[in-house]
Formats: sequence, C-alpha cells, structure tokens
Amino acid sequence: MFISGIQQIGIGVSHVHEAFKWYREHFGMDIPMFEEAAVAGLMLPYTGGQPQARHAILALNLQGGGGMEIWQYTGRTPVPPAFQPQIGDLGIGIAKVKCKDVWACFHDLRKRGVNMLTNPAPRPNGEEHFFVKDPWGNPFEIVEAGDWFIKNNRSLTGGMYGAAIGVSDMDRSIRFYGEVLGYDTVVYDKSGDFADWHGVDGGFSNYRRVLLRHAEKRKGPFSRLLGDTEIELVQSLDRSPRKIFENRFWGDLGYIHLCFDITGMEAMKKFCAEKGHPFTVDSSGSFDMGEAAGYFSYIEDPDGTLIEFVETHKIPILKKIGWYLDLRKRSNPEQPLPGWMLRTLGMGRVK
Repeated sequence: MFISGIQQIGIGVSHVHEAFKWYREHFGMDIPMFEEAAVAGLMLPYTGGQPQARHAILALNLQGGGGMEIWQYTGRTPVPPAFQPQIGDLGIGIAKVKCKDVWACFHDLRKRGVNMLTNPAPRPNGEEHFFVKDPWGNPFEIVEAGDWFIKNNRSLTGGMYGAAIGVSDMDRSIRFYGEVLGYDTVVYDKSGDFADWHGVDGGFSNYRRVLLRHAEKRKGPFSRLLGDTEIELVQSLDRSPRKIFENRFWGDLGYIHLCFDITGMEAMKKFCAEKGHPFTVDSSGSFDMGEAAGYFSYIEDPDGTLIEFVETHKIPILKKIGWYLDLRKRSNPEQPLPGWMLRTLGMGRVK
C-alpha cells in the first residue's frame, strides 16, 4: 500500500467546458485524461441520497503536478456557498498551483487579465507566492516548485501542488495528514496575522498555519508526473469557522475533494479503519470512468473534508489507435512508468 501523489483536486463548476477552457489557457491544464457524462450513483452519502447526473473532465498539465477534476451537475443547478468562505473555514479553501518562476508567472497572469488578489510575498519559510481568483470566485495559490516532469514547455505553471485546508483542531489534523496521508514533515508552524494573506478573503485576522510536506519521494506508476506536494493547514484563532460545504452536496460549486493516487486499496481500507477514518464511499472494485477505469473510495478528515483515493486500473495512452494501459498487469507496481510513455499523453493535448 502506498500513495503516488495528489492525482487531482475536484472542483464543482456550473459550465464544465467553459471552466476547462479557462484552466487550459491560464494554468496549462490542457490534457483531458477523460471526459464523461454519466450518473454519480455511488456518492449517495453526499448527494442527498440520490444518484446525480454529471459531466466531468479530468485535466492534466504534462509539465507535472496533479490534475483537476472539473465537475458539473447536469440534472440539477449546482449550489454556491450561502456565505463568502474565508481562509480557515472548514474544508478545501485554496488550491495550490506549482510554477517555475513566481514573479514571471505573476506578470504573465496579470497581463492576461486574471484577478490578482496579492502581489508576490514571502511565506513564513521565506518562499514567495501569490494568490489569484478564477472568474467563478475560486482562489488559487501560485507556489514556486523545483520538481518538474517536463520543463521545456512555454507555460509557466504546472498542475496542482496541494491545498490549503481549514481545520478546527490543528494538532488533531496534523496527526491525520501525517499518519494517514504521509505528510510527516512540518516546514513551519506559525501563529499571527500574516501579511502574505492580506488580499485573500479573511486574510486580515489571526491564524495558526502549518505547512506539511512528505520527507520521502512518492513511488508508483504516476509518481514522476504527480511530483512533490504540500498541504497547508489553517486554524482561525479569532472566530468559529464554518463548513464551506454546509447544507450543500458534494459536486456543488467550489473545491469538492482532494484525491490521491494509490496502490493497494484493500490494505488502505483496513489501514484507514484502524486509524478511525473508515471508508464512507467504496466502489468495491473497478469502476468504469469512460476512457479510464479504477477503484475509488472516500474518507473524511477530522472536520469532514473529503479525501478521495483512486487505484488506477486503466488509462488511455494513445486513444486514436486504442492503446490502453492496464496497470494491474505490472510486475513491479512501485516502479514509475517510463517517461516516454507518460509523454505520449501529450498527444491528446487541446490547444
């Protein structure tokens, strides 16, 4: 049993193709790994007890990093939060995007007319970053990263690098993300009013923020592509946080889950149950996702934030000639896929 990295961050939208176009143009998320219109019939604990029709696109950036699962209800109107979420509210508040050069990326996005929330500024560990919002009000943090699968692309950004997650009990959450998900290294643990957050909703307030990374390199078929990641936990010290998804369904507008690519789902099921976080959704074997297939499950973090696990079984390598890779037949599941094979995914790029 092991985790290969953050496979994707799910984001609920009202117009899936419009959102894909924006993320493709501004963040380089230009490879649709799969696109499928179907009924989500297994998420009943989080969809009002009823199957729900949806349309989803899993978009990747071949330079490296996790993907985005761009997800739209088609049988109901997706619901926005009843309040303006602030940093520290419970759930995934901000998605992190990796970039090659913070200042170059800042100037590029500003020229494109992106809604810039902050200028580049140092985090508590000295690394610079900045924040933007997409046209639908979702905040993104642009963070400089040093690990890349492909670096000769003109795009300054890669894929998803992690998330900032609001929590109610910091020490309890540090244990969860360390013990269950392998984020065992505390980069910083600071409290106060942070100038680099001024401009973000709720940024002028006092917080405890803890940045977590994993000491060991991830392993597995997609570990080279997904790369290193980080999780930043945020606890408000001035107010009682609200649940970002209170009284709403999974799949409604905003960040709906954080998904990890794993190997060994049955062992993960037992492990999570022993840690007090049993599966709340379990596909119980391979699940067809159109052009891909896998075994998926969900658990909740201590505040109910949804964490998805996907054990990938089949992916399209070259769709045009019907070449699909069955990962269950690999003799060494810990070995990363060859670089040339992953690069062929770029043949499906949407320009």
